[in-house]
Amino acid sequence: MVTTAFELPGHRIVKNVGVVRGIVVRSRSIVGAFFGGLQTIVGGNITIYTNMCETARKDAYQLMCVQAQNNGANAVIAMKYDATDVMRGVTEVICYGTAVIVQPI
Repeated sequence: MVTTAFELPGHRIVKNVGVVRGIVVRSRSIVGAFFGGLQTIVGGNITIYTNMCETARKDAYQLMCVQAQNNGANAVIAMKYDATDVMRGVTEVICYGTAVIVQPI
């Protein structure tokens, strides 16, 4: 169970396991940059970048969940995403939160 909230309805937190995170660093390929550039001429949603960003977030989320599970947690609260440009065309995406052990109330 993962939530952006600080609690899970119907559950109580019995142990705080600690901060967990998943980090992915992605770069645009030459082909992707070319087609993305073409889409900017037309305007609207630049699907090649949308797909790249969605994949990076999904991968970071999965890595965070694996780290939480490996640390014995059964839930993550206060989950957030962040992104930082490492260099031109290279972006770090991080998904992080607090791993906890919860029990149903």
